[in-house]
Amino acid sequence: MRKKLHIKKGDTVFVNAGDNKGQKGKVLEVLIAKNRAIVEGVNLISKHTKPNAENPQGGIIKKEASIHISNLQLVDPSKGVPTRIGRRLNSDNKLVRYSKKSGEEIK
Repeated sequence: MRKKLHIKKGDTVFVNAGDNKGQKGKVLEVLIAKNRAIVEGVNLISKHTKPNAENPQGGIIKKEASIHISNLQLVDPSKGVPTRIGRRLNSDNKLVRYSKKSGEEIK
């Protein structure tokens, strides 16, 4: 059984704790087993790489590291502010996410 998380790939999120507090970014990947997500432009690390076909020079590259999902809040698509998430049945009897701040359904 898969665990339900409040964040999905492609969501815009706000970092509410940690070294990157206050930053916003798009979720690139969600690691369900580890309760972590990789967010574009957030939690950058320096990775030392050997020369390879992709990077013939090698050297140090900046790369996004995962961040725990408890430190992330979804950004309300209508207002652009961080919000909590709820789940409810819509008119088609499907479980959908909605913004607790505005009450609108999140696609």
